[in-house]
Amino acid sequence: MRVFIIDLTQVDFDAEPLVMINPEIIEKKGEIIGEEGCLSFPGLYFDVPRAEQVVVEYQDLDGKCKRIRAYGLTARAVQHENDHLDGVLFIDYLSATQRDLFAGRLKKIKVG
Repeated sequence: MRVFIIDLTQVDFDAEPLVMINPEIIEKKGEIIGEEGCLSFPGLYFDVPRAEQVVVEYQDLDGKCKRIRAYGLTARAVQHENDHLDGVLFIDYLSATQRDLFAGRLKKIKVG
């Protein structure tokens, strides 16, 4: 089972936490580069290219199949969290030059 929760209520007061079980991104449109951070790498922020909007199918907590079109920050969060499920981290989007530039900062972060 693949699960993630997106809670954007701290930045969007109209948002509600979104639980996605076995999500599958079935459509991506556009591209936008935006700054991202990750709890796995506290204090680090990088520009990451993402689709501007995505269509994602998933199951909710009641097991009902859902399909949404996500835009903006929600689309970015869905892609970021779905990457985690696939073993991809936001630092994997860095170029070799960027990795060399930030190598010292990355080494200081203890994984565990």
